[in-house]
Amino acid sequence: MASKQSSSDSTESKSPKKRAPNLALRLTLGVIGLITGLGVIGALILVFALAMAYPNLPALDSLTDYRPKIPLRIFSADNVLIGEFGEERRNLVHIREIPDIMKKAVLAIEDDRFFEHGGVDYVGIVRAAVHNLSGGARQGASTITQQVARNFFLSSEQTLKRKIYEVLLAWKIEKNLTKDQILEVYMNQIYLGQRAYGFSSAAQIYYGKKLQQITIAEAAMLAGLPKAPSAYNPVVNPKRAKARQQYILQRMYQLGYISEPQYMQAKDEELKIKTNSSEFGVHAEYVAEMTRQLVYEQFKEETYTRGLNVFTTITKADQDAAYLAVRRGVMDYEKRHGYRGPESFIEIPDNKEEAEAAIEVELANHPDSDDLVAAVVLEATPKLVRAVLVSGEEIQIEGAGLTFAANLLSEKAAPNKRVKRGAVIRVMQEGKSWSIIQMPEVQSAFVAANTDDGAIRALVGGFDFNRNKFNHVTQAWRQPGSSFKPFIYSASLEKGLSPATIINDAPISFDAGQTGGQPWEPKNYDGKYDGPMTMRKGLAKSKNMISIRILHKIGAKYGQEYITRFGFDADKNPPYLTLALGAGNVTPLQMAAAYAVFANGGYKVSPYMISRISDANGKTLSEVKPERAGDENNRVIDPRNAFLMDSMLKGVVTSGTAVKAMALKRTDLAGKTGTTNDSFDAWFAGYQPDIVGVAWIGFDQPKNLGNRETGGGLALPIWISYMQKALKDVPMVERTVPEGIVTVNGEFYYAESPPGLGVRNLDAGEASSPSNAPTKDEVKNELF
Repeated sequence: MASKQSSSDSTESKSPKKRAPNLALRLTLGVIGLITGLGVIGALILVFALAMAYPNLPALDSLTDYRPKIPLRIFSADNVLIGEFGEERRNLVHIREIPDIMKKAVLAIEDDRFFEHGGVDYVGIVRAAVHNLSGGARQGASTITQQVARNFFLSSEQTLKRKIYEVLLAWKIEKNLTKDQILEVYMNQIYLGQRAYGFSSAAQIYYGKKLQQITIAEAAMLAGLPKAPSAYNPVVNPKRAKARQQYILQRMYQLGYISEPQYMQAKDEELKIKTNSSEFGVHAEYVAEMTRQLVYEQFKEETYTRGLNVFTTITKADQDAAYLAVRRGVMDYEKRHGYRGPESFIEIPDNKEEAEAAIEVELANHPDSDDLVAAVVLEATPKLVRAVLVSGEEIQIEGAGLTFAANLLSEKAAPNKRVKRGAVIRVMQEGKSWSIIQMPEVQSAFVAANTDDGAIRALVGGFDFNRNKFNHVTQAWRQPGSSFKPFIYSASLEKGLSPATIINDAPISFDAGQTGGQPWEPKNYDGKYDGPMTMRKGLAKSKNMISIRILHKIGAKYGQEYITRFGFDADKNPPYLTLALGAGNVTPLQMAAAYAVFANGGYKVSPYMISRISDANGKTLSEVKPERAGDENNRVIDPRNAFLMDSMLKGVVTSGTAVKAMALKRTDLAGKTGTTNDSFDAWFAGYQPDIVGVAWIGFDQPKNLGNRETGGGLALPIWISYMQKALKDVPMVERTVPEGIVTVNGEFYYAESPPGLGVRNLDAGEASSPSNAPTKDEVKNELF
């Protein structure tokens, strides 16, 4: 019994040991089942949530009908970009227009499996996760499609909800758009720094090139921008940008997008980055701003987002010639009137790093003006000046480069004007040599237009648009001085005077009633009086007494009314005798339109700048139909009047105050100099039959330009400089004599006012007619 009992106890003691593993197994299976169940439930809930969320995703209209904000672009007549206005600088390009190398550069760094995945790259996600867990630099796994979804529809917040919506949208985009469409949207929409959106705009801003012209190295640099446009901006962070570019080139090589020779060449290529992103192919800032204002009047806020392309009438060659002529003319004036001294002074610290920082901060307050560059003097003696530019480059100025500032390099110069260490000066490089120069205080303007329809060929509204945005061509109301005299002469031809009328160049005085103000005793510019002379000679020599006697004869009221034919405002040119000397107010643009009447045979044409406006697709929205010479509806003066005035104005060039223009070696030039009272304004208005040009110089706050400064010395050289280039290879034009003109002893007369019948003289005593002058009947026979 004892043994049986023992056996039974033994069996019972072993049974719990067998049950224990079974219990653990059951618990494990239970937990797994629970987790699986929860997973299935979670998956079902997720699927349900996704199923509910998917139909509520935003419509893809902004992608399928992609219409990005495209800025206003302004072009010259020969398709040179001269201005761009808008928050987003973008140039829409279709996928077929994007070079293959640009696509490959982007795919290499952003999404090399783009054409393989369906919107979400699961392989990329696993690869990034493994990489991140291994402790390497953190990688993302967003595809190009996900980036498009994020940029168009989602915020940049880092939440699970946003990521889920990003995935759903990526799937939806892939379902509705082709790969090429997705890539096209991405490459046009992505922000790339410097206000550039899309790679086409970035190519223009960073390299000054069309996207189709970029190299492999340049494409790799641009492809590095989407990740962090500020961090990898080659303008702001050239070192970091270069490092990322090198990595992208390596990726392109590893992926087989480029060959080894291409990789080696691109790796070593030196990139030329445009440091001034606002720089265009031509200095036409005043033109661009005028155009922007005109377009805004028509299109309002759509102006900056609709992708309007505005084509102006200016040409690059004409605008370049005008810009350089104005700059040269102003700087020549500055050189004649002495150095005023440094722009400012700073204390340069002894510590090198502190000194560099102080210089950089100070020079930021003195921006360059094209080739006039600011510099801080490090050392100055009468024979040598060492200075540093904002770039950190040290320059030396010596010899002729010091001539302009020589008087202020002396130890005897006033301390507040002396060129010394810490002085901020303006320098200019000519060839390899540097010279001290100064920013001008005087202003200038120039405008040129076609005489047959008024199309503006060139317009420079001031010396530097960035320093003074006031457009002196259209906004500056100034006294025209003697350049206004031709319009008074023209009026007199309709009152019986002729180029041969004898007028006394002698002193004259008027009481207050005649002048509309104080008693007036006008004088000639040089204070000399030559007695009786022909009206023709009086204009050539710009004799004030001649002009005054002419206006006195025809009446100031008639003169005021007559000048409105040329486009001048009557209220800005009061009917007093001072009108004969250009004491009213005009703009350079008005003067150009007025002189065009003499050039084109008597027709009024209105200057215009915009020839055509098109939308982003090239559809023409508006196109100008200008008034033209030859249309008798536009005639404002008799063709004979225009011919006689042209004849007299040619005399101003051949033997008068504008004789310097003979340097152009042409016989078809005409014009008139102008210098106002006290030399506040200097003008030259002139033309060749096809082109009219007006140059002006003066101070914004009117003051004397200098006792010996005249229109012939200041404004005429600007006009000549422009015309030298504008008229190159242009054949000379011989003007035909219109009907109704007779020639007697080499002088022209209206047929109805031949010698002996018109006004023979003004205050010059009895002037006898030439003994061989034809009779009235002989004149009729000659004409009819």
